Amino acid sequence: MANGVGFVKSCFKDRADAIEELALRREGFRDLCDDFEIANNEEVRWQQSTAPERDERLAEYRELIDSMRTEIEQSLDRAAVVLFKPPRR
Repeated sequence: MANGVGFVKSCFKDRADAIEELALRREGFRDLCDDFEIANNEEVRWQQSTAPERDERLAEYRELIDSMRTEIEQSLDRAAVVLFKPPRR
């Protein structure tokens, strides 16, 4: 798996198997994982910054990370739903 998927698995340890499975099936989910890792790395970079816009950028990245965390959780929840078809007669 890509680095982003591994990063997401480390953040959601209790759902690591589901993350792996969904990442194998959906490119969009893999992309989301990559973006989540990038955003977290940028947050760390801004935490160490002394630039005047530091606090503003940190707030932006934290909001983005929270939004992506919710999207990851929702993607996993949707993937866990198993639809049953009625038996054919």
